[in-house]
Amino acid sequence: MRAVFWGSPAFAVATLEALLESRHEVAGVVTRPPRPKGRGRKPAPTPVARVAEASDLPVLAPEKPRGESFLGRLADLGADACVVAAYGEILRPEVLGMPLHGAINVHASLLPRWRGAAPVTRAILAGDRVTGVTIMRMDEGLDTGPILLQREEPIRADDTAGSLTDRLAGIGADLLVEALDRLEAGEIVETPQDDALATYAPKVGSEEAELDWARPAAELERAARAFDPWPGAWTTWRGERLKVYRLEPASRSAGFSDVVSGTIVGVDPPRVAAGEGTLALAEVQPAGGGRMGGAAWARGRDVEPGGRLGE
Repeated sequence: MRAVFWGSPAFAVATLEALLESRHEVAGVVTRPPRPKGRGRKPAPTPVARVAEASDLPVLAPEKPRGESFLGRLADLGADACVVAAYGEILRPEVLGMPLHGAINVHASLLPRWRGAAPVTRAILAGDRVTGVTIMRMDEGLDTGPILLQREEPIRADDTAGSLTDRLAGIGADLLVEALDRLEAGEIVETPQDDALATYAPKVGSEEAELDWARPAAELERAARAFDPWPGAWTTWRGERLKVYRLEPASRSAGFSDVVSGTIVGVDPPRVAAGEGTLALAEVQPAGGGRMGGAAWARGRDVEPGGRLGE
């Protein structure tokens, strides 16, 4: 099958590479345009664009995938299907209807649970035990099309959004190639989604990642993992932002049985009172610095019991 690949971030690279190694042909790639990055703010191509260029594939990088010029260039690629993995835009009907086999999407959840932009983060935040990958036929809705294939993957107790995304990327790559093989052979059974079971995974922003120490310890521990690596769960210490990447259950020092949430109730490692329970700051990142152990951070800043985070 001849396919045009649509994708942008690192998650999509595994699928593109699997497609390139398969018996299917990649006619070209559609990705997001270069964006300023780094201290110099120089425009940088997406991870998918870099792989495509290294493979001498035609690359289309429109601001919006629409308009006569773009549609004409897309049609010239002569694809049998569009393969989409985290492209970053909802495709319009004129794109979905162009290839013979339509558009096939790799989505990092077990649809209809966690439709939307941030399914991995939302699954960890919610305390889900299992997630997975869905291969679906795209329609005009937000991840509402019929399911072609699914595969489950356990969420481990120490999974971050980064580690879980990496595993799901590999699963999605394998499952996508299998779906194209079976689609070409006429062996795919398309299963409509049950909209009554749908949940949604909106984009994650920095404001949402601020830790509310009045929340139960279990929720805060999941938040630190769910927002790792981006945008990073955070709090404040003496007016400066402190990112928190790993929290662990802990006990309080004597004399701190009843304190306001966010209070430091022990050091080495620094321990914080939550709404229910106590957590140790296992890995943090102060403003302008790199990741470090919580104990090293506390020693370098004279953190003492009684101080409060979030002020």
